[in-house]
Amino acid sequence: MFKYFPTNYVWNLSVDLAIEMGARIGEIEEMCAPLQEAAKKKDKEGTEAFRNTWANMADKLCVLAEEDEQAGRMISAGEKYMRASSYLITCERLQAHNAPGRLELYKRELELFERGMALKGANCKRVEIPYEGKHLSGLYVKAKNVDGPAPLLIQVNGLDSTKEMKYLVGLPKWLADRGVSSLVLDQPGTGEALRLQDINARFDSEHWASPVVDWLEQHPEVDNSRIGMEGVSLGGYYCPRAVANEPRLALGVCWGANHDWRDVQKRRLEKEGDFPVPHYWNHVCWVWGAKDIDEFMTIAENVCLDGEVEKIKVPFLVTHGSKDSQIPLKWAERTYEQLVNSPKRELKVFTEREGGVQHSSFDNSINAGHYIADWVAETFNARTSIEG
Repeated sequence: MFKYFPTNYVWNLSVDLAIEMGARIGEIEEMCAPLQEAAKKKDKEGTEAFRNTWANMADKLCVLAEEDEQAGRMISAGEKYMRASSYLITCERLQAHNAPGRLELYKRELELFERGMALKGANCKRVEIPYEGKHLSGLYVKAKNVDGPAPLLIQVNGLDSTKEMKYLVGLPKWLADRGVSSLVLDQPGTGEALRLQDINARFDSEHWASPVVDWLEQHPEVDNSRIGMEGVSLGGYYCPRAVANEPRLALGVCWGANHDWRDVQKRRLEKEGDFPVPHYWNHVCWVWGAKDIDEFMTIAENVCLDGEVEKIKVPFLVTHGSKDSQIPLKWAERTYEQLVNSPKRELKVFTEREGGVQHSSFDNSINAGHYIADWVAETFNARTSIEG
């Protein structure tokens, strides 16, 4: 794990995630060098300082991108807008949900991401899926070099990630290269669903997974018999729960298992384990629509996979980092042990040999991500090498 700030795990997590999204080390140095003292301060004061330096870098990149556009250099401009978007993603996720200007920061991140994709001509299209009178937003990435309907992997967030973050880390591209399409989803409790539509998280993830599959089945480019789901971090709970209860999902993947999240919350109340974001308890109450910690803990009692994983009758891959300091390895082992009815189950623990040892491989996602992409491609009878 790259530790720019020796005493601040949450900020180091953020910097590492930014690197995985494509941050440049010189820009990281420019943003983080002034923050050494702020990293030691309390959440509110420290995160405001973090926000200022990262948002300023995004502003700088936008000015440079505008100069590129004026010169007709649209691809270069698009790259800069995308990177600016990633820096806003990084500082927005650290803010308290009711921090002044957070929503505006998020909306600007979406705008820059869309502009960057358009100028680059990226293989990525924003889509909206009807859901309970509102909609769930997603990013659709089309499989490359596939004639006819292609297999597709739905990818869902964890507690505090967004669809743009998951796209930028790279799994949709790695899958597209292997002939598998992607739908990267802001499911209830995350991204646009939470911030723009007030759709809170729910433990019965099949409730939103089924309408998503309904929508995909009407998509002519999707092979309905080969739709799977992957979930990162808390998505390591949402995904198995959905696959267990939505029979049309043909496979599942946990990128970081989360078998018993209720137990994780109890340990966190006892100050055990690292938190993913500052203002943690306010954040989880916001995500789950709880008025206070007591109500949240009551909700969290439902977030456990015991009695659910046994229902899974399709191939399933469980991955976990050997040094995950947020979610103990034992919960990955528990999920794997309960996959007794899966015809193809696998537990892959990433070690220092291949990297990706931290929570959901945020320290080095590419080897872990390629492993997942290969497993999905092989299971879907897609490709794992250049053909022809």
